[in-house]
Amino acid sequence: MSFEIVRKIIPFSQKGYCCSQILFLLALESKGDANPDLIRSMAGLCNGIGYSGEICGVLTGAACLIAFFAGKGSDEEQENDRFNLMVSNLVEWFQESIGGKYNGIKCEEILGEDGIEKPDLKICANIIAKTYSMVTKILEENGYKI
Repeated sequence: MSFEIVRKIIPFSQKGYCCSQILFLLALESKGDANPDLIRSMAGLCNGIGYSGEICGVLTGAACLIAFFAGKGSDEEQENDRFNLMVSNLVEWFQESIGGKYNGIKCEEILGEDGIEKPDLKICANIIAKTYSMVTKILEENGYKI
């Protein structure tokens, strides 16, 4: 995990962005791009899908990030043949790496019941950084560059 990534995550968090939004902010920033509508839409995945404590927003946001690059985006485009495999590899890695450490992949399992409303930045920043690195690796292995 890169300390550089964590250094970028903290200011985004301090500005009020959640985990799923931060993943896209990192990717867009690396491309020298911005997309407020996309960032706003990622808020629906915050803190386990709308603050419900369900599946971690880092995982769902990371799946969306893979789709951003490899999914179908217009009538003329085709989804990458390996798209489902890329997402499957991400989920498997997340279940083993994060789920194994925190006994689950739900926000509530990772942060505890009280952590949903006010996530622990140390825990979340590390999960975001590790997952962003994994998504970058998966995409690069399939011909995409963030």
